[in-house]
Amino acid sequence: MASIRILRILLMAVSLITSAAAQRGDSDLNPAAPPNGLTPEQIIQKFAAREKEFAQARENYTFRQDVTVQTLDGDTVDGEYHQVVDVTFDDKGKRRENVVFSPQSSLQRIEMTREDFDDIQHRYPFVLTTDELPEYQILYVGQQKLDEIDTYVFDVAPKSIAKEQRFFQGRIWVDNQDFQIVKSEGKPVGYEKPRKKNDSQQQFPTFTTYREQIDGKYWFPTYSRADQDLHFAATKDIPETDIHIRIKVKYTDYKRFASKSRIIFEGQEIKNDPNQNKPDPPKK
Repeated sequence: MASIRILRILLMAVSLITSAAAQRGDSDLNPAAPPNGLTPEQIIQKFAAREKEFAQARENYTFRQDVTVQTLDGDTVDGEYHQVVDVTFDDKGKRRENVVFSPQSSLQRIEMTREDFDDIQHRYPFVLTTDELPEYQILYVGQQKLDEIDTYVFDVAPKSIAKEQRFFQGRIWVDNQDFQIVKSEGKPVGYEKPRKKNDSQQQFPTFTTYREQIDGKYWFPTYSRADQDLHFAATKDIPETDIHIRIKVKYTDYKRFASKSRIIFEGQEIKNDPNQNKPDPPKK
């Protein structure tokens, strides 16, 4: 999470990511090779192709995004940012965001930055498509049952990070029937906007995103969360400190957008006549 006191980003090794599977009711990770003669590379190609389909399909859906960022002192919330946005389309079919709820932020110990908003928009609902495969190193680690869903598990990390690039690094779970990501757990890594001389570096929490099958075909992100104590290094004016940060993002009300054509004549919209093109009544 971004802060006035920003800690140098630590590129975490994917192999160090651990999950509390037992607490969530998930099965143990099974490191066995994929069944049915599939190779990990074949699974990667299959799910990346499906993810590309999904990414294109999601661009045609409206939905509500509800973001809450809190800092906690013990069990007490001492600062909060909350915004609810409806992602819709205008009358020209262009995607737009309508803010429906956005009270004044009470965050004092941290600040939201461009990277935070970009991560919530793009890294939290992580999608890995065929076009993005060359940018990532993907390691098959086994199979795992999440509730009633059988999944293939992969660790994912960027091969390299050039200037002004930002990536997801962590673990993904892929449904073994639909070949789509149903869960991701990791953190954003990469480019950050340069800070003032006396600012420490930004730090970002590990997050988990869950997806649900919304339309019977694709798995959509529905809930992301992060809950972590972040250590911020000392600056010239502020001593080092730990700050407990909690983030919740909910994605709801997915609806497929259906564009409507309109006929405009001399600046006026021509309404369809409900009686137009109706067959004549039968003659008696």
